[in-house]
Amino acid sequence: MKTLSLLTVLALCGAVSAPVLAANEPGDEVKGCAAKQQAISKELEQAKAQGNTDQQSGLATALKESKANCTDSGLQKERENKVLSARHDVAKRQADLDKAVKKGDADKINTRKDKLAESRKELQQAIDQLDK
Repeated sequence: MKTLSLLTVLALCGAVSAPVLAANEPGDEVKGCAAKQQAISKELEQAKAQGNTDQQSGLATALKESKANCTDSGLQKERENKVLSARHDVAKRQADLDKAVKKGDADKINTRKDKLAESRKELQQAIDQLDK
């Protein structure tokens, strides 16, 4: 009888812990406004741990505003607009680089290459944010 109750307890523990473990799998990430609020909360905790009261105040306000106003569809639209803007910037920087290459000005070519690389980096960051 004692063996049966031990097996029952083990089975119940497995059944209870399975959903908790499954919630932490990589495929079950928090997205949208919930992810944004989670990130703000994490930053807020770090600011509290460091004693940075100015940052705490700003983050607390940001969290409050996010909880009051954030919608997943609105956030997605905002992120899509950011990607479009970043793509426009990349195209503009590419055109600037092409002009500099035609003129043959080495200084301008290097400057334009650096600006194009920065714009591409910003575009990639914006694209990465689409899935969060």
